[in-house]
Amino acid sequence: MRYRQSRVLMIVATLVAAPAAAQNSTQPLNPGQSLSTAKPAAPPPSKPAPRSADGKIVLGTVPGEQGIWVGDGRLVINPRSYEPNTTKNAPIHIDNTPLQDWARELVNARHGEFLKDEPHARCKPSGGPREFITPYGFELLELPELKQVFIFDIGGPHSYRVIYMDGRGHPKNLEPSYYGHSTGRWEGDTLVVDAVGFNEKFWMSRDGLPHTDQLHLTERITRLDYNTLKYEVTIDDPGAYTQPWTSSFNLRWTPGQEVFEYQCQGNNFFPDSVFGSNYFDETTSVVP
Repeated sequence: MRYRQSRVLMIVATLVAAPAAAQNSTQPLNPGQSLSTAKPAAPPPSKPAPRSADGKIVLGTVPGEQGIWVGDGRLVINPRSYEPNTTKNAPIHIDNTPLQDWARELVNARHGEFLKDEPHARCKPSGGPREFITPYGFELLELPELKQVFIFDIGGPHSYRVIYMDGRGHPKNLEPSYYGHSTGRWEGDTLVVDAVGFNEKFWMSRDGLPHTDQLHLTERITRLDYNTLKYEVTIDDPGAYTQPWTSSFNLRWTPGQEVFEYQCQGNNFFPDSVFGSNYFDETTSVVP
């Protein structure tokens, strides 16, 4: 008896709630259309990109605000990648990327090993485009008085990058490093970054794209609106590619978040979760 009464109460509640939900919906129903098939209302358009008092575009936070950039962009479409959503934001298929023969063989070998030697999974810094899609996002901080722009990775191994905005050139005889040496300038609302001096110890993308110490990046960072940051990069590396090539992806603004301390070495569960709990016992890393 109690079961029947409960069923009756549930049916009555459903009949009462459905008209109320239809009335509260911002998308009107067409004749004969059920509530379950009604299309949700389109989200409101994003606000324009913020600007400082002198009219310059702001790539990071404005006073009194917290927020970071996050995203899962791809340089290439790679259906052989172990990660999902590999076609999102990627304008170029990996088969059409102008890789040299040795570089393509290396990409195939990395995927044949299921990306087991991924340096990022061992808490190595991720330079180049990979820096912008590390876990938990990143913060862009411009300090006009120092003529520098900082990029703080959250999911990297306590790493950050400096972009010098004072008109300097690249030093001669650079010691190759994970983030290289970066200089920047403004072209309208776009920050254009010229970067060289990279080592070969990181993967340039999650899809295993290689590079050499000849890598030269021209990066263009544009805040399209309040919630969207476009990252475009031209990759010029005659050691690994037959010609320069360009790709891009978008990142989204996450308000109310801020950079936090992330100790990769002490909380590195990626290899176990992806490759199994005995992964480190069965393999030896070739990553220096």
